[in-house]
Amino acid sequence: MLEPLSIIYRDDYLVAINKPSGLLVHRSNIDRHETQFALQLLRDQLGQHVYPVHRLDKPTSGLLLFALSSDVAKTVSLEFSNQTIKKKYLALVRGWCAEQGTIDHALKEQFDKMSGKPKKQAIQAKDAVTHFTRLAKVELPFAVDRYPSSRYSLVEARPVTGRKHQIRRHFKHISHPIIGDAKHGKSSHNGFFQSQFNCHRLMLACTEMTLTHPTTGDMMTLRASLDNTFSDVIDKLGWKLPQ
Repeated sequence: MLEPLSIIYRDDYLVAINKPSGLLVHRSNIDRHETQFALQLLRDQLGQHVYPVHRLDKPTSGLLLFALSSDVAKTVSLEFSNQTIKKKYLALVRGWCAEQGTIDHALKEQFDKMSGKPKKQAIQAKDAVTHFTRLAKVELPFAVDRYPSSRYSLVEARPVTGRKHQIRRHFKHISHPIIGDAKHGKSSHNGFFQSQFNCHRLMLACTEMTLTHPTTGDMMTLRASLDNTFSDVIDKLGWKLPQ
């Protein structure tokens, strides 16, 4: 990556970046071919060690928070574990979903192919909850699937828990998969957005995070803007982003 990472917030304890879609947070066995990672790029950019306190999927863009010491990392990680940190995501999904709702659907842990976990290991599903609000909807005169037209929704997702691929798996569960999701989505709709809108990314972004500062105790809200691809698609669909 030639351009420096976009830093949203920085003080003596925390730093937040706007992670691009397609960038891994750190090294992964399943993506051994990758050579660039947010952790190393940010460390080199700042000239000091950084400590990740949560994760974003590789194809997901948006707000990614790091601590600048191991002690602060432990404190913030505990906030995540206690579910006191609030996150908001924007997602573009297939179909017209409900105006608002809660997806309460337990998820089994997903292991990477090279994680070494036994294939037939009994895995207990864990509680997983995501609240959502539909922000906009559109119907396009294209027969992408078996219908003469195609419907899509822009939603705000607010995960309570932090399971792997939670938002992506939850919207697939309610039959509104996220556009651009190669694993949990529909290839016909993904291909339509590639050809019609030149959109080759997962349409999911972490746009806001509210947390208690680990040293001052003050409440703080961080926000990340959408990249050009996400913004362009929203504009072309005639939607306005929430203020």
